[in-house]
Amino acid sequence: MSSLVSEFDFSLPPELIAQEPFYPRDHCRLMVVDRERKTWEHRLFYEVLEYLEPPDVLVINDTRVLPARFWVYKEETGGKVEILFLRHRGEDWECLLRPSRKIKVGQILRLQKDSHFSWMVKGQNNGMWLVNPLFSPREEENLFQSFGEAPTPPYVKNRNIRLEDYQTVYARIPGSVAAPTAGLHFTPRLLKKLKEKGVKVVSLTLHVGLGTFQPVKEERIEDHNMHSEYFVFTESAAQTILEAKEKGGKVVAVGTTVVRVLESLWQRSGTLKGMEGETNLFIYPGFHFQVIDWLITNFHLPRSTLFMLVCALAGTDFMKEAYEEAIKNNYRFFSFGDAMLIK
Repeated sequence: MSSLVSEFDFSLPPELIAQEPFYPRDHCRLMVVDRERKTWEHRLFYEVLEYLEPPDVLVINDTRVLPARFWVYKEETGGKVEILFLRHRGEDWECLLRPSRKIKVGQILRLQKDSHFSWMVKGQNNGMWLVNPLFSPREEENLFQSFGEAPTPPYVKNRNIRLEDYQTVYARIPGSVAAPTAGLHFTPRLLKKLKEKGVKVVSLTLHVGLGTFQPVKEERIEDHNMHSEYFVFTESAAQTILEAKEKGGKVVAVGTTVVRVLESLWQRSGTLKGMEGETNLFIYPGFHFQVIDWLITNFHLPRSTLFMLVCALAGTDFMKEAYEEAIKNNYRFFSFGDAMLIK
């Protein structure tokens, strides 16, 4: 039976969209929802410590956000354009250009702060542009470190957010153009306390692309084409998770990116094993979870694939009720917002 995108809509007051990072990170609010009992409680994030115990395993995404936003100008007209680099395509870059309506193939775009860095527009595919750098690949690291800005989502109006405020404390492997935001709530102290309690913490890497936030335009969710994202999952992480499951421990995913990697790996081979590759797994109601038991996540956009994923885990009607409760209690939504533990 097919589902319509409209089933995953809800009304969200715009003032609940968080515009600033929250500090201390682990003092944000935490809504704990119990999908068996259909109940919820209101806590603070650092109290997540009370819910986890050995032999539970917490799985985090250690990707690091690239400073991937730049301002360029068109060589022929001087018109200002925002460019957000998404991923390499051979020698080219796939990117978003705003505004894009007057962009033409063959145009040269030059960096405002240093015109030595320039790109030629090669074409467009599915709303993404392909540009070819007209400088040495060896200069790329200097470009990002010297001139790149934090690629915060469009609903965050403050364009002066520091990159470090949009990184998890355990961010390690550069490659994302958006943060795995469920991880923003953890602090070194909280992670240390979890480990001291005997909870295992293992990491994987999934580089978050812009597709995570793309709206579902089709009427039937089954018709939506999910984006692919690159991941790396080690054999040692696989063994730690499988051992925890054998001992009756819970696998607690920090964020939807972790869910997609673990569940797609299980779909491929019926177990977990070290692997790198891409996943385009789209999780919506009717999906049968095989690996994760609990999920720590943020509050998501209406009609988004992320909201559909949490509905798949906890039930659409119950999730809508929980979100209604969160809105009534002024929880902060989206990337810099509060957290939810689905148990």
